[in-house]
Amino acid sequence: MGKKLTTEQIAGYERDGFVCPVEGFSTEQTRGWRERLEAFERAEGRKMTRGHNFKPHLLFPWVDEIVHSPIVLDAVEDLIGPDLRLFHLTVWPKDAGSGAYVSWHQDATYFALDPICHVTAWVALSDAPVEAGCMEVVPGSHKLGQLHHAEMQDPHNLLSRGQALAVDVDRTKTAFMPVKAGQFSLHHTHLVHNSRPNRSNDRRIGLGISYVPTHARCTSSTRVTAMLVRGEDKYGNFDDERRPTAEAGPEERAFHEKAVATFRQMNVEQTDNRTAVVKR
Repeated sequence: MGKKLTTEQIAGYERDGFVCPVEGFSTEQTRGWRERLEAFERAEGRKMTRGHNFKPHLLFPWVDEIVHSPIVLDAVEDLIGPDLRLFHLTVWPKDAGSGAYVSWHQDATYFALDPICHVTAWVALSDAPVEAGCMEVVPGSHKLGQLHHAEMQDPHNLLSRGQALAVDVDRTKTAFMPVKAGQFSLHHTHLVHNSRPNRSNDRRIGLGISYVPTHARCTSSTRVTAMLVRGEDKYGNFDDERRPTAEAGPEERAFHEKAVATFRQMNVEQTDNRTAVVKR
């Protein structure tokens, strides 16, 4: 038995590469976070979707609250240990009835992490049933290691580089990962997964929070930032990230802009190693 996860859930993660659902936050608390996100979108005149959905934990104290919550960190610690950094965070919104989707892929493709021990906590800010396009996964596929991907240039694909598996993986026995607002799921960085368009009547919003143990390193020549969220770091493999104190204030925006630019540069450096570009 772990701090948050049961013995069965931990064994399931090792066997299947994911745990879902995990009980998290109250409906009221989650609704408040969604309202703050959408208020910011209205104020900015644009939605936090592809191209504008990176690292919001550097902008908003309410996101900082989520990523530091013991509710999430206890579960992550059960899987990868007590010393944790937040490597990356992406907002995953799909408007009701839109064509937005996420292609079949592995998270590890552009992260250049060594060792491969990254866990994503997907925290739902709205209900994400099957009809809303929740995650669909290939159980056990995390044991296949890093697979080759191609870049599919499709504007409806929410992945920033449009990466998609370029090899055949048996998808005859997939599993869906529906979550209710406030719940979260956990999945391994090599788990093959996708998500389909939202055919429900409500917007689907989730935060994909990427955690790594502090001994992990990014092998890219570009040094990137990551936030220490629990324990201590004896390794110094990342530059530290500042916690936000104001809602998208000038200091928050300046630091966020630099961190995102560095992260994107690291992604670009990985492209030649991982993918071939395919237009469609």
